[in-house]
Amino acid sequence: MQIRALMYFDELVRTNSMRQAAENLNVAPTAISRQIENLEYHFGAPLVERSARGVKLTAAGELLAARAGRTLRELDHVQQLIEDLKGLQRGRVSIYANGATVANLLAPALAEFSLKYPKLRFTVTITSARQAVDAVNSAEADIAVTLFAPPMSGTKVRLRSEIAYDLIVTPQHPAAAHAEIPIGQLADYALALPDQSFGFRQAFDALFEKEGLSLDPVFVTSSLEMLKELVLSGAAATLLPALTVRREIEAGQLLAIPLAGKTGIRTHVDLCVAPDRQLSFAATKLLDFIERFMRERTNRRTETKD
Repeated sequence: MQIRALMYFDELVRTNSMRQAAENLNVAPTAISRQIENLEYHFGAPLVERSARGVKLTAAGELLAARAGRTLRELDHVQQLIEDLKGLQRGRVSIYANGATVANLLAPALAEFSLKYPKLRFTVTITSARQAVDAVNSAEADIAVTLFAPPMSGTKVRLRSEIAYDLIVTPQHPAAAHAEIPIGQLADYALALPDQSFGFRQAFDALFEKEGLSLDPVFVTSSLEMLKELVLSGAAATLLPALTVRREIEAGQLLAIPLAGKTGIRTHVDLCVAPDRQLSFAATKLLDFIERFMRERTNRRTETKD
């Protein structure tokens, strides 16, 4: 069985069309068909059923499709490791991250790293924290950077930085005059908060209930960008780690006010890799760099609060 046959099959599965797969691979449709026949001969079972509406995978085809993509990614990874052994100054790194980590943590880290290693190439996929961790486990990603991630098994957490939640407001907000905010005072403000699917929101609801307070946020959304825009417009305050709005804080557009006492809420920024997968030279370099970058950013925040 040839690698090319697996590549053609994987593209056919992705496009569900002989014609589209052939166009994407820049080959004739008959070449796709011939390689599928080779695979069927190798496995001794039909893999696809052809119809006017495209192709449909057989049970054997479904089984192969579930593994072909990962097999090809692992072969690409081996190729990268071999190039590392030859000392080639090139490489590609795949990073998955959830949106909360991007603008003020991952993007500046990648920008600085790329200036040091201009021959390396990066693919960054923005998704949920859970999907980012799943991507590392399935070898779709070399590295995952997550915030608000639920407890999950199967990955190695290279670095976990604890981050406190602050009240995020504009300099014109009434709370801006306070050095810290008692938890009970939050009920006096119009709040914009993440929805109940966020672990932070669940913890915050429980904290309010423990304090005997009622919580009635004006805005509820699953979008970090929406939360920031609502605060920037003066329509609400929110609770977020200062890291997620660092750029706006440094520009003087927003302030981060700590919660008073020991009733605060904390979350983790996680830098994750697969526990049993050897990273390429490029991915290892980037992993080390992001780890140092995260330590500097979170330590700087801790020193500021102290």
